[in-house]
Amino acid sequence: MRQQPADPADQPIYPISQAAALAGMHPQTLRQYDRLGLVVPSRTAGRGRRYTPRDVARLRAVQHLSQVEGINLAGIRRILDLDDEVLELRGRLERLEAALTPGHRVFAADATGDIVALPRGKRHVRTRSAGALVLWRPRG
Repeated sequence: MRQQPADPADQPIYPISQAAALAGMHPQTLRQYDRLGLVVPSRTAGRGRRYTPRDVARLRAVQHLSQVEGINLAGIRRILDLDDEVLELRGRLERLEAALTPGHRVFAADATGDIVALPRGKRHVRTRSAGALVLWRPRG
């Protein structure tokens, strides 16, 4: 069974007609943006598109960049990709800052390459396929 997103902005609730109306666009424009990878909605079991409130906000941003700023679709895609990268990096930074709390001195890289803080006295569980690297700060 598929888990529901915790953030309401990530709930796929709007069909294409409603998302288009909310964004002030024609549904065909949303289909084009989906094909270009600018705003890719979730799909229902019957392959219908379902947009989240975050998708609608992104559609409005695409419209603003295109109509007000005069940026072409390739430029918009690059801007959106960079925005996504910044959000992901901010999330990683927040997780790393949270890991720097007192009592966490050992850090390990998990299978995906993310840094994981381990409480003092706890060892990282190695897996055969991961080849994790464990780092620590020597007592001084």
